[in-house]
Amino acid sequence: MLESEKVAMAAHLHVLLRRKTGRVTDTEWMAANAEYAREIIRFARTSAQEDGHPDLAEWAGKLESALGLKPPAAEPEVPRSGYSDTAAGFPSTSPPGPDDGAPRYVRGIR
Repeated sequence: MLESEKVAMAAHLHVLLRRKTGRVTDTEWMAANAEYAREIIRFARTSAQEDGHPDLAEWAGKLESALGLKPPAAEPEVPRSGYSDTAAGFPSTSPPGPDDGAPRYVRGIR
């Protein structure tokens, strides 16, 4: 496949992502760099599933096949054995809840 055809597919996916998700991409880098293209393809497929945009998944697949990329193998899920960060003495990384006593802005950020 010609380089110009790969860039054209990347540009089409770029336009779809910009219109539907607000994501801005680099079309030339997407056509030239496999790692960047895989990440954009992953993002497009995730957005297609979550937001209901089947055309994103379609064009992600077209770009993937044009660039000769294979989908990454799924990583095996490692079962967690009752280990938690808070039990090991690490603070929780969850966002503060409504009743945690943290100060809140009353009027707005200036």
